[in-house]
Amino acid sequence: MATQEQDSQGTQQLDHQYQGVTKRAVVSSFIFRFPPGQPTKPAVALFKRSEKVRTYRHHLAPISGNIDPTDPNPLAAAWRELREETTLTPSDLSFWRTGKPFTFSDPSIDREWTVHPFAFRFKDPTEGGQGEEAIHTDWEHERWQWYDPRSVLEDESLTTVPRLQDSLRRVWFEGATNERAGKALAAGLERLQADHETGAHELTAIALVVFRDFVVHMQHDLSERWWDTVRMAAWHLIKNGRESMGAATQNALLSVLAEMEEILEQKTGPEQKWDRILALIDFHLKSRKNNGEQVEDSFVSYLRSNFMSGGIQKDKITILTISSSSTIRDSILDAYDSLGIRTLELRILESRPLFEGVNIAASILSTFKSRSDSHDKHLYVRIYTDASAALAAKDADIVLLGADHISATKGVSNKTGSLPLVLSAKHVTPSAKVVVLSALEKVNGSAGVIDDELVESNDPFEVLSAWRRDGVKGVRVLEDGIKGSQWENQNHSVTVENIYFEWVPLDMVDAFICEEGVLEKDGIQEKSGELGERVNRFFGSL
Repeated sequence: MATQEQDSQGTQQLDHQYQGVTKRAVVSSFIFRFPPGQPTKPAVALFKRSEKVRTYRHHLAPISGNIDPTDPNPLAAAWRELREETTLTPSDLSFWRTGKPFTFSDPSIDREWTVHPFAFRFKDPTEGGQGEEAIHTDWEHERWQWYDPRSVLEDESLTTVPRLQDSLRRVWFEGATNERAGKALAAGLERLQADHETGAHELTAIALVVFRDFVVHMQHDLSERWWDTVRMAAWHLIKNGRESMGAATQNALLSVLAEMEEILEQKTGPEQKWDRILALIDFHLKSRKNNGEQVEDSFVSYLRSNFMSGGIQKDKITILTISSSSTIRDSILDAYDSLGIRTLELRILESRPLFEGVNIAASILSTFKSRSDSHDKHLYVRIYTDASAALAAKDADIVLLGADHISATKGVSNKTGSLPLVLSAKHVTPSAKVVVLSALEKVNGSAGVIDDELVESNDPFEVLSAWRRDGVKGVRVLEDGIKGSQWENQNHSVTVENIYFEWVPLDMVDAFICEEGVLEKDGIQEKSGELGERVNRFFGSL
């Protein structure tokens, strides 16, 4: 933790760097505590700034600080400030929510602030948390205490740093909505965050249902304030649901918002507008199935033009895939049925640590066996360990990938193991076609809510539990090492990385197949630019 002298020197250096410039980007981190069995009645910690700080002395504030050039992103800056000012680390806290950044000016100190709000939760003792005893404040704070967040929003007598209520409202949206709407959105976000089995297509349907429930509970006067609240709810579903798989949710909600805006501008009564708003959300939910069928049709056309044209009729095709994209699962057998190919050899990597590959293999096999017209066809399923990607790629016709997120600059984000699979296939079987099968809704906007640089690091327990079940020797030693890593006096550390997604560059993809057919790289860039404009239109002013 930095000393007062070191921190003061750092601030002086920062002031010198920004001499003559009044703009600052800062993080604003709220710490929440939830009583056992009362998830809707949290308390939030506020800290009284000391006499020694430069600005807003004796004002109540969350844990705040500048975003330094060395911070890889605002969230990293938030964790750094928490550690420096309270000694709290991921051992004590879990990241909860991101709030939409906003900018305001404070003429009293000739400063413009861009605030990046975040919310963190105290870990339960069952999760290894120590509770409030773990808080040790530094010289920047006189004291701290717990507050009812609703009273913070409503009590004008509190002496707080400027716009604290706006920052709090952006992470604790329950304070900006009625109770039923707040509960519906909070429960929906938790459901999306906890779902590590469902694909992006299904998660988007879940997000639309949550959005509909929120809108129903927010039924009011369809005023400008109502519209702002509804748009912010959509932003939260994209950002604080499952962001790494949220591109499809972003596209779907933007489409819904665009049509809602048209309805709100119609010269009809509130009741007619209300009925049309609910009807359009229902329409979007029902039409999602059609999008998948269009992608399947495009896949059949691609296979026919590449493997059955020029008078050449293949009797067998070998497809190698990874993970459990529902689009891939549904497309493989439908394409197989539509073509005159007798034998399909399907090679699937197991996809550790959740073994989604094993699940998709079982699902495809069960579906194939249930079809009465499959007696003259032969499905040959081979399941490989993830480490066997190069062996699995030998003589493959197609390496078939799904997509959870498509970026015009980064490429295709898919299950970890996708990049080694593609690299192995290009080395072992250069003739194999790398094909991405995905709806256009997975494309992220050039200035979207979704962060292309996001790395979703998941619970190491998922990896450790597999080792335990298999009786791997040395697991106990590693677990002790992980616990020991929390103490500064240790000369060793152990971490278990459980990262779900990685990028495959677009240049490594031979064909991107969507509902519109085969899309070129320029088409992805164009789509990304259009989405960026729509994101700014609906979320830029919030």
